[in-house]
Amino acid sequence: MKLFYFPNACSLGIHVLLEEIGKPFELVKVDFTSGAQYKEAYVSLNPKSKVPALALDDGTLVTEWPAIAWYLAKTNPEAHLLPASIEGEVRVLELLDYMIATLHMRGFTRIFRPGAFTPTNSDEPAVQRTGRETAEAGFKLLAQTLGAKAYLLGDFSIADAALFFLTYWAAYRADMTLPQPLAAHLERMRARPAVQRALASEELA
Repeated sequence: MKLFYFPNACSLGIHVLLEEIGKPFELVKVDFTSGAQYKEAYVSLNPKSKVPALALDDGTLVTEWPAIAWYLAKTNPEAHLLPASIEGEVRVLELLDYMIATLHMRGFTRIFRPGAFTPTNSDEPAVQRTGRETAEAGFKLLAQTLGAKAYLLGDFSIADAALFFLTYWAAYRADMTLPQPLAAHLERMRARPAVQRALASEELA
């Protein structure tokens, strides 16, 4: 398998899951700083011009964070990346949809790329404020879901990898103060060997 990624993008969460699984994979950096995601070499592979993208051994490509995470969990059941019950799986999907569609896309994308939401430069601070408010509200809800548990659903799952890249962004890119349960979750994640390997490989440690 090949993971197309950019350091400290949301692909970090998929990188963590691949490290958790422990099977061989190749990292292929898509250099966002040079606009490589929009150049023919990558667009011909992934017309969405996004990361993460996972190239499978048969040459097919899986895109979109939840789909890649779900594929990895289902094809590697021995890694126990999903709960055993259908109810647990539904709760994982519920969490993933909220974290990716709301916190990531409506929150952090506004914080990091305000120009994508307004043609007027003077409006960008207001766009970023809206993004922060969205992320903070989302973190408050997720802190309630986590509570005193070690992980979102009790045991580690793909949902925790999504929460990790979001809280990592909050702490190290957006200078946000996390609710205490999420700050503890971030440190718990950083202590996992798979996370340490992913961070070191992306030169984020």
